[in-house]
Amino acid sequence: MRFRYYTCDVFTDNRFGGNQLAVLPEAAGLSDEQMQQIAREFNFSETTFVLPPMAGGECRVRIFTPMSEVPFAGHPNIGTAFVLAASGRFGEFQTQTTVVFEEKAGLVPVSIHKREGGRLWCELTAPERLSLGKTVPVELAASAASLTAADIITSTHAPRIASVGLPFVFVECRDRDALERARPSFSGCEALLAHGVDSPYLHLYTRTSDGFDIRARMFSPLDGIPEDPATGSANCALVALLSHYNAAADGSFSFRIAQGVEMKRPSVLDARTEKRDGVVVNAWIGGQSVLVCEGFIDVEPS
Repeated sequence: MRFRYYTCDVFTDNRFGGNQLAVLPEAAGLSDEQMQQIAREFNFSETTFVLPPMAGGECRVRIFTPMSEVPFAGHPNIGTAFVLAASGRFGEFQTQTTVVFEEKAGLVPVSIHKREGGRLWCELTAPERLSLGKTVPVELAASAASLTAADIITSTHAPRIASVGLPFVFVECRDRDALERARPSFSGCEALLAHGVDSPYLHLYTRTSDGFDIRARMFSPLDGIPEDPATGSANCALVALLSHYNAAADGSFSFRIAQGVEMKRPSVLDARTEKRDGVVVNAWIGGQSVLVCEGFIDVEPS
């Protein structure tokens, strides 16, 4: 069996920046095992497989890391929408269209906008409202990032789990220097799991005023991703978390986020939230993508 694939760089307007993604736009006929093997072969942080819809959406999208399937992720949704739109899957549209992907976390709407020069900019709506999980001891969180407790601040929140579809451990670093010194620690992440932290994903961030509101890094060595250059699902949950702690009961909040700089794959993520009566009711994340290559992969029948 032969399957077409595309690769693109997500959350960037420059090829070889952002976060790599492989997309198989017509994946019907592949088994779960084959999807996992293909994701491991590409060895990007995620690979997506597009299937016929089952619940009224435009299509079903399954997302695999090199090690496992995940229910939701940010850059795979942005990149998949970009690839399908760029290849004509959604037909012609003037300035904007919205599609709905069916995923394990639920329905994920993605709006696709045509910008100057024909560039496509995509924005997803998180499939779930913000949910807050357990807090994590500062020393454990710091150890997982090869930092000390003094590198972590807790004035807004202790290190804690939060999710809008995929849970992450969120840790605020004292400054950009601490963020840049961070390194993924396999043993430190194992200690988090031993402590009862279910999520293997560690999202570090610091607040800045250098043209970005937030600079971030995401480590997941236990899932085959030492560091991710752009993590839409994490940053979407992060801005929801920060909006939750904002003293304002109502409002719309916007954030410009840099990630991947330390990996030499700079990424730019535009996020926003909406809060009503003290509750974060919506979170969005968006950005540009660039097509890199296309081809075919041959798979033996299962």
